[in-house]
Amino acid sequence: MRSDNSKIKEIFKDLSFSNKDIKIIESVFHKENHSKGAIIMRAGEVVDKQYYIYSGCLRSYYIDKQGKEHTVQFGIKDWWISDYTAFFTSSKSIMNIEVLQDAVLYKMGKDEKEFLYEQIPRIESFFRKKLERAFAAFQKRILSNLSQSATERYINFIDTYPDIEKHIKNYHIASYLGITTESLSRIRKELSCS
Repeated sequence: MRSDNSKIKEIFKDLSFSNKDIKIIESVFHKENHSKGAIIMRAGEVVDKQYYIYSGCLRSYYIDKQGKEHTVQFGIKDWWISDYTAFFTSSKSIMNIEVLQDAVLYKMGKDEKEFLYEQIPRIESFFRKKLERAFAAFQKRILSNLSQSATERYINFIDTYPDIEKHIKNYHIASYLGITTESLSRIRKELSCS
């Protein structure tokens, strides 16, 4: 990572660092540029990386035995993305991660993350808080899928990802919501008429 305090401050909001800390962080963050359509992680791979999304849009998705895609997460600016089950258990990925809009990412390996924890302990608290918020969001999403109508899930989706519809395909949104593209079109039409 090229020396740039502003990017580090943007990634680690509310934390301040010494010049030595910044050099340590720069040594473990690796900038990558990816074009729309790139697959940066495939099911079956061992996962030891996670990505900070500096710009762009990505999605993680699972392909079931019938070949149907199920979008699990969209990743947008200032979000982190990986196959976390595989990342935390050192197992093979069950997810794929696709770039939906040209992206600038900062990649960090699992060992590099542990190194950061040892060298700059307050970063561990930063990641713990991020993980807690992500866990809460996933739990809310599960409850939403169990208890809300497709229209309510779509409205929640728009609240969570307000500008994303311009950049992704309808079938990705439908896959995320667990509905067909036809149902998505019907919901949009109903909402525009109300």
